[in-house]
Amino acid sequence: MATRKNTQPPAPHAADSHDLIRVHGARVNNLKDVSIEIPKRRLTVFTGVSGSGKSSLVFDTIAAESQRLINETYSAFVQGFMPTLARPEVDVLDGLTTAIIVDQQRMGGDPRSTVGTATDANAMLRILFSRLGKPHIGSPKAFSFNVASISGAGAVTVERAGQKVKERRSFSITGGMCPRCEGRGSVTDLDLTQLFDSSRSLNEGAMTVPGYKPGGWSYRLYSESGLYDADKPIAKFTKRELHDFLYREPVRMKIAGINMTYEGLIPRIQKSMLAKDRESMQPHIREFVDRAVTFTTCPDCEGTRLTEAARSSKIKGVSIADACALQISDLARWVDGLDEPSVAPLLATLHHTLDSFVEIGLGYLSLDRPSGTLSGGEAQRVKMIRHLGSSLTDTTYVFDEPTTGLHPHDIQRMNKLLLRLRDKGNTVLVVEHKPETIVIADHVVDLGPGAGTAGGTVCFEGPVEDLQAAGTITGRHFDDRAALKDTVREPTGKLSIRGASTHNLRDVDVDIPLGVLTVVTGVAGSGKSSLIHGSVARGEGVVSVDQSAIRGSRRSNPATYTGLLDPIRKAFAKAHGVKPALFSANSEGACPTCNGAGVIYTDLAMMAGVATTCEDCEGKRFQASVLDYRLGGRDISEVLAMPVTEATGFFASGEAATPAAHRILERLADVGLGYVSLGQPLTTLSGGERQRLKLATHMADKGGVYVLDEPTTGLHLADVEQLLGLLDRLVDSGKSVIVIEHHQAVMAHADWIVDLGPGAGHDGGRIVFEGTPAELVAARSTLTGEHLAQYVGA
Repeated sequence: MATRKNTQPPAPHAADSHDLIRVHGARVNNLKDVSIEIPKRRLTVFTGVSGSGKSSLVFDTIAAESQRLINETYSAFVQGFMPTLARPEVDVLDGLTTAIIVDQQRMGGDPRSTVGTATDANAMLRILFSRLGKPHIGSPKAFSFNVASISGAGAVTVERAGQKVKERRSFSITGGMCPRCEGRGSVTDLDLTQLFDSSRSLNEGAMTVPGYKPGGWSYRLYSESGLYDADKPIAKFTKRELHDFLYREPVRMKIAGINMTYEGLIPRIQKSMLAKDRESMQPHIREFVDRAVTFTTCPDCEGTRLTEAARSSKIKGVSIADACALQISDLARWVDGLDEPSVAPLLATLHHTLDSFVEIGLGYLSLDRPSGTLSGGEAQRVKMIRHLGSSLTDTTYVFDEPTTGLHPHDIQRMNKLLLRLRDKGNTVLVVEHKPETIVIADHVVDLGPGAGTAGGTVCFEGPVEDLQAAGTITGRHFDDRAALKDTVREPTGKLSIRGASTHNLRDVDVDIPLGVLTVVTGVAGSGKSSLIHGSVARGEGVVSVDQSAIRGSRRSNPATYTGLLDPIRKAFAKAHGVKPALFSANSEGACPTCNGAGVIYTDLAMMAGVATTCEDCEGKRFQASVLDYRLGGRDISEVLAMPVTEATGFFASGEAATPAAHRILERLADVGLGYVSLGQPLTTLSGGERQRLKLATHMADKGGVYVLDEPTTGLHLADVEQLLGLLDRLVDSGKSVIVIEHHQAVMAHADWIVDLGPGAGHDGGRIVFEGTPAELVAARSTLTGEHLAQYVGA
């Protein structure tokens, strides 16, 4: 007889019980004891108004603790070279997995960093050309513009059979770096008239380079070198004297009794100023460099960065420089056509990498594109590429608004990629505002209810279907759709662009109407930024607010960045008859113990540093004597602790009435930053908040045309309405507003639309539509038209 088997399912394995990431008591930034459980191996979207605490929870708590724990597995020696991370303020963090952060930080601005070097595509191409290129010129190094050709010879001493024998040895490395431009693709030419006044002598202060002041060591190096007469006007220098002054090789000499290295002025400036990334320069140095330096394409390598030998080696008539200059979608087709069994695995991997570019919507880039020129959204998608083919599973991927800079047409593609990462068994955490991405989530966490101090709590947690019924700000605005205007404004003039050919533009002729709200749209890579930033943004009377990052230390805050602190300090000083410098935490009024930082940082070598509130000033940053001075019943630290809305009323009337401060505060409130406190460090502001802070600052500029580059970045659905009101107020005050934008609500609200396309890269660069939003919806002749019609329900 057959025996009956036990039909009860086996008991679950203990290892399968860890399917949640548990967070309890998170208090980072504005989080108020947040406790939450996030399902693993699912797609979780975090929503909420800008500044509600999404990034604080996802990046500064979950991802930061995961990275800190991984760093602690390395030896103390290795940890000494890594960034030290403090443990986030949280009671319990359980069930964490390895976190891979794919954020919107711009990629390095190093002049030698390109899309190819950042994604390993160049490394594979170099190997390919070193194996198949004809004529054969050497190893992969011979095709690298980061490796210089060097050779050397000399005697070495070796010991043989107990005797020391001298032998002559030589070596050489063949690199691909162009010797003239050193792999940068461009050469610099200095305008000598900006370096010195040739009609004056050195003793009369002829040099006009920043930092070279008469009496300073940099100046005395030249005026007291003895190589030429410091009393003779530079115009009267002999050829030899001029060469020594401008181009002399480094030489040790005694100047004013001190041993110093003398070097010609031009190589010295090139090393000290031109070797740096332009963006990292101080403003006055950047201004000098812009004025004195012209960058021209290197005549030797024609901008390819490579030696003639590297360019001479070809596969099927294509050199590595030609391959890197191709649009990636075309390069993928070229690689597909190579059939060489000896390098089949390499070709397969290279083909997969290039296909990932196309799949992610970056097929319009080329591998030689400098990585510093990518937008935040493009940089984030380039970083995604290395993860798409990864064999890792059970990791946590953290994304910061992956749809930034994407046309509605491309968002569907991005959604598929996020779902693919999830389906491989990964936990995917996404901070996002776009309903198109929120709707694909398995789990939604909505933070709020407001921003800043009014946020920091979990308002909703659950499946996306229940979000709309939850009554939160996100739920209420989830189905918001901006309607087309009944009437559009009439233009007061036009801005004519003729023959625009920057990047992929094809001799574009277009008239942009003035006195109205114009939206320039099109798929990512269609040429929108090339058209506007290349032809409009540098014009007279144009105020451009782009996506570049705000530079500021932890001492910077909205009051210092917007110039608001100046009228406040003057008002305090005037009321008490003292110096304004007393009311600056970076100057005379600073607490001497913490130097005006409010906290004391203790460096613990390879362990995370500790920041403790200064006991003397109790975190107020000012000396006790400064806090005795009051204006309208408040001291300076209390004023800096006020949110913008409260400060606007405070400086509007009464004893504290300060019109200059009130004007700046009104602009901050206009852009939706009413909840931000005046003294909040810039480093704690979210990306959307920083861009709006920049917009508020530029609103004071005297300009007739405003150019805004994707102002909805980082904005919640509820905030987009406020932004549209702000754009209307700018137009109604007599300004012309040109917005580069993908958000359908902004398109629907426009008076005039310029649509570029039809595709990206060499498939774009043409005007495919000009007219009103209603005409675009009626025609449905472009991708934008189809998506806008769908959005407004036409």
